[in-house]
Amino acid sequence: MLFYIIMGIVQGLGEFLPISSSGHLALVSSFWGFSADEAPAFDVHLHLGTLLAVFIVYRHDIFPLIPAFFTMVKKIFQRKFKLSEYTVNERFVMCIIVATLPLVFIALTGLEDKIDLVKNYPAAVGGILIFNGLVLMISDRLSQGSVDGTNVKPKSAFLVGICQMFATLPGLSRSGSTITGGLLCNYNREYAVKFSFILSIPAILGAAVLKIDDLTSSAISTEQWINYGVGMLFAAVFGFLAMKLLIYISKKANFTYFAYYCFAVGLAAIIYTFVR
Repeated sequence: MLFYIIMGIVQGLGEFLPISSSGHLALVSSFWGFSADEAPAFDVHLHLGTLLAVFIVYRHDIFPLIPAFFTMVKKIFQRKFKLSEYTVNERFVMCIIVATLPLVFIALTGLEDKIDLVKNYPAAVGGILIFNGLVLMISDRLSQGSVDGTNVKPKSAFLVGICQMFATLPGLSRSGSTITGGLLCNYNREYAVKFSFILSIPAILGAAVLKIDDLTSSAISTEQWINYGVGMLFAAVFGFLAMKLLIYISKKANFTYFAYYCFAVGLAAIIYTFVR
């Protein structure tokens, strides 16, 4: 039970703080000797926990996007292609869809399975964590932009999606990469953080759908279901806390301590691998 609690905490903190949840989960699993056979089912539960946290924090922003999706589709069929003809919420939906396309490419080409193999090599995950620290230091040095929901364009959203695609590497933070990508596209920090977190919704749902076969085909005992539920609960609670913390920290543009942390953990993972 302690292992599942720890994994839930790691997932919740790592999914939204710019330290990479996948990298930390891989390292904790490796050190603990967690069986890879049950990882897919547990992974789905952990991601659903963090998905719940996103809906709670951004519920006032997310629910208006549902009708906005249908009105956006209607305008597309009416051949209204000028961005000025779309509302702020319709434009947001459009940008989320465009930013998700690079992940669709990963799923359709089967690259995800090859990328997942990196999780079996703690030294490689450690090296990517060190690179993630460098990305965060670059993020701190980017100036405040002027792009927000009123003037965001799909082209810039696609570039943020490219950053999210690279963040499928275990050790490279999804939130850190997409926030940095947004800042590179001249987003203001508050909008970059909000866009990053809401962009995680299709990413997390897509990951859960891709692993649904593993969830239904594997024999999971009642005790395991309870353990998975506990892990999901802790992922949701600590995901909520992590989001609130990052929203506060991002306003001060200070990811330096997270960068130092990634350097330390990445170096420790490399040393651990060679010592072992």
